[in-house]
Amino acid sequence: MDDKAKVTESLQPYLADGRLYIVDCQIAGRQGGRIKVTVLLDSDEGITIDECANISRTLGTQMDEMNFFGDSPFTLEVSSPGVDFPLRFMRQYLRNIGRTLVVTLADGKTRKGKLVSVADDQIVLDIEPEKKSKSKKKKEADLMVEAAPVGPTPIPFEQIKKANVEVSFK
Repeated sequence: MDDKAKVTESLQPYLADGRLYIVDCQIAGRQGGRIKVTVLLDSDEGITIDECANISRTLGTQMDEMNFFGDSPFTLEVSSPGVDFPLRFMRQYLRNIGRTLVVTLADGKTRKGKLVSVADDQIVLDIEPEKKSKSKKKKEADLMVEAAPVGPTPIPFEQIKKANVEVSFK
């Protein structure tokens, strides 16, 4: 079992019977030097700083007692994913219904719209028409550029390369 799998397994008792879930776990550094363990946790209602701090303290103590990385010193960071972190799980999509997403598709195209719904195999974005200048419209017409979809648009999960919530300060 690799280190990442061991950290993930060690986290299980702290996930409050499934209320919390692991978004990401990264281990950087090398044996013999300082190792940095970063764990991103979330829940359907969000996670507090106090919850992250408590998990970090207890998991860090447990990892010390287990001599997790041998003689190598390590730093453990437990936090929630920031708004710039891509959505990975259906639970994250469900939590963001009604918010604007920027979705990069497997073919490199991007779609931006309000997340309307989430199903087992797809999301639906309500895509607003892009405001284009006359010169851009003419250029696209000359090049026979395919127009982006407008309105409710289903996007299968397997076509999503990356999806981020767009932060708006309006």
